[in-house]
Parts: sequence; C-alpha cells; structure tokens
Amino acid sequence: MLSFASPYLEAVDQTMRQIVKSSLPDEEGFGVMIRYALGWSTAEDRPYEQPAGKRLRPLLLLLCAGESWQRALPAAVAVELLHNFSLIHDDIQDQSIVRHNRPTVWQVWGIANAINAGDAMFTLAYAALASLSSTLEAVPLLKLWHIFNATNLELTRGQHLDMRFESQTNVPSEAYISMIRGKSAALLAASAQIGALVGYADEQRASHFATFGLNVGIAFQIHDDILGIWGDPQVTGKSAATDLISRKKSLPVLHGLEHQPEFAAIYHQPNELSSDNLKRAVALLDQCGAREAALQAEAHYYELAMRALELAQPDGQSAGYLSQLLAFLFRRDY
Repeated sequence: MLSFASPYLEAVDQTMRQIVKSSLPDEEGFGVMIRYALGWSTAEDRPYEQPAGKRLRPLLLLLCAGESWQRALPAAVAVELLHNFSLIHDDIQDQSIVRHNRPTVWQVWGIANAINAGDAMFTLAYAALASLSSTLEAVPLLKLWHIFNATNLELTRGQHLDMRFESQTNVPSEAYISMIRGKSAALLAASAQIGALVGYADEQRASHFATFGLNVGIAFQIHDDILGIWGDPQVTGKSAATDLISRKKSLPVLHGLEHQPEFAAIYHQPNELSSDNLKRAVALLDQCGAREAALQAEAHYYELAMRALELAQPDGQSAGYLSQLLAFLFRRDY
C-alpha cells in the first residue's frame, strides 16, 4: 500500500482492536477465529501481525472524510469488519481453501464454526458503527445506519448472482455488471458516502462521493478481470490466465462466450484446460476483441468516477491522496 496510507491504516487497526476487544466475548477460544480472519493471530492464537488484505475500504472512507478523518474511524472499522464477514461466508459458499496465503476459517475450524464466526464479525461491524453515537447526533447516525443496511443487502444480492452465474451457460454482460455492482462496488460506494457524511455533513456532496466509489468499484473489478487473463505473473503473483483455469465468468470471458464459438467450446470442456488450450483461448479472446472491450468498459466507469469526484470536491491533503490511491489501484500490470 502507499506510504501516505500508514497513519490512516495504523489508526484503523488500533481502533478496530479496541472495538473488537471491548465487544467480543473471548471465552473458550471464541475470539481466535475473529483475530485469525483479521490477520492478528495464528490458528493457535499466537501473534501473527499480518493484516488480512489491503484495508482499501476503510482507507477510502477516511480519505473521503477529508480533514475530519479521525472522527470517522469507527465507521472505517465498521466497513472493514463487514467486508471480512462477507469473506468468511463467501469462502464457505465458494469452497475456497486459501485466503491471504493461509487456510480459510472454515478449513481450519469447519463450516459450522466459520458461519458462526462470520455472524459474529457481522455483529461487530454494527457495534463499531454504533460507537459513532459519541460524536454524531441521532439523525446523521440514522442516515449512516440506512446506508449500511442497504449495502448489506447489496452484498448478499451480488453474492446470490455470482453463485447463480456458476450454473448458467450464458450470462449477459449487463447482468455481470449488476452482480459486481452489488458484490464488489456497493461497499466502496458506502465507504465513500459514509466518510463524506461524517467529514463534511453535506448529503449532496456525499452523494457525489458515493457515485465516485461505486464507479471506482466497478472499474476496479473489470481491471482485475483483465489482470486475471493478461496480467504479468511476476507482478500480480498469479499464474497467467488464472481466470480461465478456474472457469471464472469475468467480463472478457463473457465477451468471448458471446462472440467466439471456438472459445466457448474450449471454455466449456469438462476437463482441466491444457497449456495449449489456454494459449488458444487467450488468442481467441484477443481475436474477438474481448480485451479491448473490457478496457473500454473499465475506462467508461473510471471516467464516471472521475466526474463524480470532481463534483464531490475533496479538500486538503485527501484530494491528492485520493489521486495517488487511484493511480495505485489502476496501475498497468499487463
């Protein structure tokens, strides 16, 4: 992560530890699954100190709060805990065995315990949000509550579509955008909007920040889709064409399925794709314009985000930091 982010992320981690410790009963090892998921401990509950993930959502929230970012720390913790709740449950639903280079929670403690740990993380997110009552009045806090609730529904709607798409042969690109709008972009939109409401107390300005966050989220997922096929393994840390190997229905894949019958025949093979088939599949995606179409879609949503950010008018250092964050997120690794 960027060097300017350190004070923000250190404050998030410190606040999150305080909230988790004060809210979470830790009898008979109950808290270890939470600490493990957050990157604070090993499965044996020994110190680990490797934060899980980049903490992008709380960082975005604090930057959108401007100079008053410290007042928004409980909200930043809330969105990070909500994000981690979704990861614990998603890993069960997707049968993912590794998260952040470690076994997933359900792999270590079993599905039933992981569901329970995810539920606890969900509750802790609301506990963090409620702690804003010490600095916010009832009406603005209730507004944040409504945004948070709506975002929870969007997350689950997006996950529902993602799971449903697994069994569908063809998925329209519009449906895919709707899915990532819920699963990937909704929490970024909420992070930006909540941060702005705490920092600026201006609903119109916060609405522009929400539009900014939503379109950043969509553009970033498309950017990740492109990396998943054409990314440089030395930079991304993933094998080339990893999304084809896993049969992920990303935006370039959906374009290929719609426009290139030979690609569709390779993609739908029941067996693991050979090296030759992978190379052919990527070549066919290039031939049918899948990469260019994805790049155009990324550019479209990125431009929408930039227009909204201009209207939001971030001030002080946060304006420059937001620009640096976007340059970091959308760096070209392909």
